[in-house]
Amino acid sequence: MEARMKYFLDRYKQFGEIVPPQITLPQTLRVNTLRIGEQTLVARLHALGIRLAKIPWLKHGYRVEQAKFSLGASVESLLGYYYLQESAAQVPVEVLDPKPGELVLDCCAAPGGKTTQMAQQMQNKGVIIALEKKAHRLTSLRSNLERCGVANTAVYHMDAVKAAQLGLQFDKILLDAPCSGNYAGDAKWFDKRTIKDVLTSQRFQRNILKAAIDVLKPGGTLLYSTCSLEPEENELNMHWLLENRKVRLEPISLPIGDPGLTSFLGKPLHASIANCRRFWPHKTNTEGFFIARVRKQ
Repeated sequence: MEARMKYFLDRYKQFGEIVPPQITLPQTLRVNTLRIGEQTLVARLHALGIRLAKIPWLKHGYRVEQAKFSLGASVESLLGYYYLQESAAQVPVEVLDPKPGELVLDCCAAPGGKTTQMAQQMQNKGVIIALEKKAHRLTSLRSNLERCGVANTAVYHMDAVKAAQLGLQFDKILLDAPCSGNYAGDAKWFDKRTIKDVLTSQRFQRNILKAAIDVLKPGGTLLYSTCSLEPEENELNMHWLLENRKVRLEPISLPIGDPGLTSFLGKPLHASIANCRRFWPHKTNTEGFFIARVRKQ
């Protein structure tokens, strides 16, 4: 473990970051306004001894300051009044900004946190096609959609690389890609990750990116995100995409996060990658995250 930890921490120093090997993140949730009004829920939980603090850079996100019981097993959770969702994980859907009436693709949907968030933002209007490759994850996806009152989503057991088989062109696409993760979201991350895992993830991600761009309407928006800190899964994928598809990276206006890296180990990358956002856990007090907004030309 020590050698692996040192390897990754030394890498982060090359990107300009002195990263502590451990971090404790607050519990956070998203109020589901498809089921209940925001202030109504805050008051209801307050009466039960739950203290919440609004996260100022999220629409419906709250930090749990005090809880007398497990928030994952409450009546309010079972009724779908809120979704326990890490704060950085709430950002991709807000940046994608799916609108009522649009046709939206969710490439890797389970367990459904971002799918339910998109339905909420779309006010259950329009259509979401939610794809999930792994059969055993479909149960949690369907359960969360039902629990949260989602009525505009069709679920397909399908690998996103085969999205063209749907015969559809989408207004917007969410590609929250399978990735190698990060140490802030997994206390044992350094024990089990190697650079080989990162490169394996990169190959899968590029295959899905190609398929997703091909089913995006001209002028449409794809939101690419990972919970990885590794440039191979993030900035290098965006550099590769800019080289291989007619797309551009649009600026992301957020009061949190750093610009994407525009060089990697001495190699310059496309300058527009600075438009992406990179969440370093020790700076944002969130999981590590990377977000890119891609516009098809």
